[in-house]
Amino acid sequence: MIIFTIIFSRLAKLPSEGHAPYALMVLSGMLPWTFFSTALGDASNSLVTNASLVNKVYFPRLIIPAATVVVSLVDMLISFAILAAMMGWYRFAPDLHILFLPLFVVLAFLASLGPGLWITALNVKYRDFRYVIPFIVQFGLYVSPVGYSSSVVPEKWRFLYSLNPMVGVIDGFRWSILGAGRPMFWPGFAGSLAVVAFFLWLGVHKFRKMERSFADLI
Repeated sequence: MIIFTIIFSRLAKLPSEGHAPYALMVLSGMLPWTFFSTALGDASNSLVTNASLVNKVYFPRLIIPAATVVVSLVDMLISFAILAAMMGWYRFAPDLHILFLPLFVVLAFLASLGPGLWITALNVKYRDFRYVIPFIVQFGLYVSPVGYSSSVVPEKWRFLYSLNPMVGVIDGFRWSILGAGRPMFWPGFAGSLAVVAFFLWLGVHKFRKMERSFADLI
């Protein structure tokens, strides 16, 4: 948070959103992104690391990667204590938009679960695929509005940029936490929501399709 605040606010002179301090804007974006990146990394290796369990006992394999995403979700909920402390430090109080935050937490969970299931299935068949995941996460950090506001993206590219599913999730978190001073780009949010739904369907479909061969491949 400190590094992003210095680079994007002090050096690049990028604006914050509404009346919120830049550090709060960054932190409210880091929570869902950290959850997404952690869930993706942990879920991708979940079946391989539990190979003995998969080979010995039959149960719905979907439980294993889903459980890792739930664990990452609990970590994110604990991290909200840091956000609350920062809001107290800056004397920044949320408004009624905070009531919508649980909906965006669910959206963050679904946005992580879909790609996580797909990558888990790929990692069972192609073991070297796990080495690509850190590069994907690192690249996604900078193409997602974590250290800056999505409002700095030119209007003509805003909808295309919002097809990154994490854009809608992060914007939703900020809209809920930072309040009315942070405008929501609803067409872009609808696009992000559609991409989240697509990846969720794709992840479940690919996972279930390969599920019967997991025991042999592992």
